[in-house]
Amino acid sequence: MTHHRRGLRRLLKDDTLLARIEEDWRTAGLDARRKAILEYAVTLTQNPTSVQRTHLETLRKHGLEDADILGLAECVAYYAYVNRMVDGLGVALEGSDPNEAGPRGVGA
Repeated sequence: MTHHRRGLRRLLKDDTLLARIEEDWRTAGLDARRKAILEYAVTLTQNPTSVQRTHLETLRKHGLEDADILGLAECVAYYAYVNRMVDGLGVALEGSDPNEAGPRGVGA
């Protein structure tokens, strides 16, 4: 979350909401559509085999079409992939202290 804070801040244009999301998105006061999207993203990230038809039906109930759901799944999968690559290679995030980032990384 910390690494993506700047982009989320730009999208939300609401620092108070951003702080509430950072603390706990489930109680941040998000609308039902955003909560459904985030719930699906968390499930797909943490336990992809537990995604059920009901997850997709919930997304559709909140106005997402199949193409939207596909895009959402692709986005979640992409970020999971990139984060695993960064973590697995010990890549330091921009602006982080290299001494706190773990190994210097491949090719360093």
